[in-house]
Amino acid sequence: MNVLKNFEALFVITLGLACAATYVTGGTPEIQAAAVASNYTAPAAASNMQVVVVSAKRLTTEQKKQMLLGDSKATLASGDATSSKI
Repeated sequence: MNVLKNFEALFVITLGLACAATYVTGGTPEIQAAAVASNYTAPAAASNMQVVVVSAKRLTTEQKKQMLLGDSKATLASGDATSSKI
């Protein structure tokens, strides 16, 4: 168990030194490049890109409830039919 405690202490000390070194040096060029890359915006879509347009009306709350009730009844009916065949 002493060996594991020593490894844990070594890991914590190494982690602390790595964090301190990063803070003192201001980060590495890779980190700075990643920060610049995160500000990148994608170019506009190509003119030949396909676009899908949905021209349906939204359901009202009442219509959603009716649809859900119908689905649940259909599910129960199919479940009953399946259990009776077994």
